[in-house]
Amino acid sequence: MRVLVLTPSLADVGGIQRYTMTLIRALRDLLGEQSVRVAALPETIDGGGRGRFSAAVKLSFGWRAIRELARSRPDLIICTHLGLGPVGWMLATAAERPYWIVAHGIEAWGALPYAKRAALRRAHRVVVTSAFSREQVANRQGIRRDRLASLPCAIDETLLRGDAALKGGAAGGEDTAATAATAAWNGLGRYFADDRRVILTVARMSASEQYKGHDVVLRALPTVIAQVPNLTYAVAGDGDDRGRLERLTWELGLADHVAFTGPISDAALARLYRRSEIFVLPARTVIEDRNPKGEGFGIVYLEAMAFGKPVIGPNCGAPVELIRDGENGLRVSPDDPASVSGALLRLLVDPAKARAMGQAAGRWVQQHYSYDCLRERLREVLAA
Repeated sequence: MRVLVLTPSLADVGGIQRYTMTLIRALRDLLGEQSVRVAALPETIDGGGRGRFSAAVKLSFGWRAIRELARSRPDLIICTHLGLGPVGWMLATAAERPYWIVAHGIEAWGALPYAKRAALRRAHRVVVTSAFSREQVANRQGIRRDRLASLPCAIDETLLRGDAALKGGAAGGEDTAATAATAAWNGLGRYFADDRRVILTVARMSASEQYKGHDVVLRALPTVIAQVPNLTYAVAGDGDDRGRLERLTWELGLADHVAFTGPISDAALARLYRRSEIFVLPARTVIEDRNPKGEGFGIVYLEAMAFGKPVIGPNCGAPVELIRDGENGLRVSPDDPASVSGALLRLLVDPAKARAMGQAAGRWVQQHYSYDCLRERLREVLAA
């Protein structure tokens, strides 16, 4: 079988890009390197992940995809984002070939323009990454369930190998010097001194994605710091909402406890995961036609679990599938700072419990969300 994969830009590494690259790897493992061709957009999707592209980019990408279609003569076309669905529909119709669309989350939960909705409904397969997204796509877009295929995200092993120099140690304290050295260029070394206890959020800070809940964690911190005064809240990522969150940090008197890292490399991210004790992201989920919000899967929860960290996440939406409350993490009310502070303190005051949950989290990821799991599930979907 020959496959043509249409992808968003792979220049930036986010959840969708990691998923796309893992999917391409699995296709090549199953079908052979030469049987899988890729046509990628030259620029990224908008900050909200909703797949809005300029007309010039669409035209340029369309011609590139047509040339690749003529060159590779694929048996199947896979669009790894709904924003590329209309192009896939056009190519598949011209070539009389089936096509798939991957629906990651919010881009497929609300009202859609005609071209995207038509492309989604005509796709041979609509691939979803979570049971929550499966229900939203089926119910809100009118897609028959027998045309939906589940292919959850897998942990990116390259991220786990991103800092091979780190060799374990006590939970929450692996190589604090290395973490401090990584952050020193940005003036953040003091936040990761040996005596600091670190909690971590990894997420884009976009004005269109305030549902992720950075502000809820910040409002929860004063209660936590009253009992854990040597706490550092590391916020990894960047975006146009960072200024608002930095101002809130100052207003709450948290400047000595919150470290905004800005954009960081995979190696630095691996160090942050290792250095932290707890991962926290109380992302809200709101389903509405005009502006749905929420995590379609939540790959960062898996990343944290793979590093052996307990996770604190919402008690609703797709992340519920990953977080087994009391086993590998804790679920909280995503709008309630008191709920978040209570969960943080429950783990911070009982490090043994936190370590046990982290170990359970690591086992859970390897059993259910390894690369091998994704590849074998993909084999089944291809054969169906």
